Amino acid sequence: MRAMADLPHAGLLERFRAEPERARVALSVTTNLGEGMRCETVSRGHSVVVDEPASFGGTDTAQSPVELLLSSLATCQAITYRLWAAQLGVALDRVEVEVTGHIDLRGYLGLDGDAAPGYERLAMRVALEGSDDPARYAELRDAVERHCPVLDVLTRPVRVETEVELPGG
Repeated sequence: MRAMADLPHAGLLERFRAEPERARVALSVTTNLGEGMRCETVSRGHSVVVDEPASFGGTDTAQSPVELLLSSLATCQAITYRLWAAQLGVALDRVEVEVTGHIDLRGYLGLDGDAAPGYERLAMRVALEGSDDPARYAELRDAVERHCPVLDVLTRPVRVETEVELPGG
C-alpha cells in the first residue's frame, strides 16, 4: 500500500478518518424532460443530455437512459481501478472497460408481462495494462469489485422511495 500522502485523494482519506460523519453525503440530480424524449440532467453544475432513439420517439441526440446506466458502470469501474491502483501501489498504464447489457424491450413496452422492463444480464470486460506481477492485478480487481459504488448499487438491493407530485395538489 502506498504512503497516504502520495495519494491524489489523501486529503479526503484524512478528513474522513478524522470526521467519519463527513463521509456520509447525499448526491442529487435534477432532470427536466424537453422535446420528445430528450432530457437534460444537472448535478453540481454539470449537465448531461439523455435521449432515446427515433424508434422510441426521441431525436437520437444522446445515449438512452439504459445506455447511460452502462456508461455509469463502465466509467465507475475505470475510475475505481485508478483510485485503488494508486492506493495499492499497482502500476496501471491503461484501463478499458466494456459493458454490454442484455434487455428484452417487450418488458419496457408492456408487450410481455413475463419480460423484465430492465436488463436481464450485464456482461463486463476489463482490460488492464501495467508492469506489475499478475497477482497484484488480481488484488486490484478484488479491491475494485468490493469498492465500486455503481457495481455495488447494481448488485445489492437498494431501497428506492418515490414521491409523485400530481397536478392540482
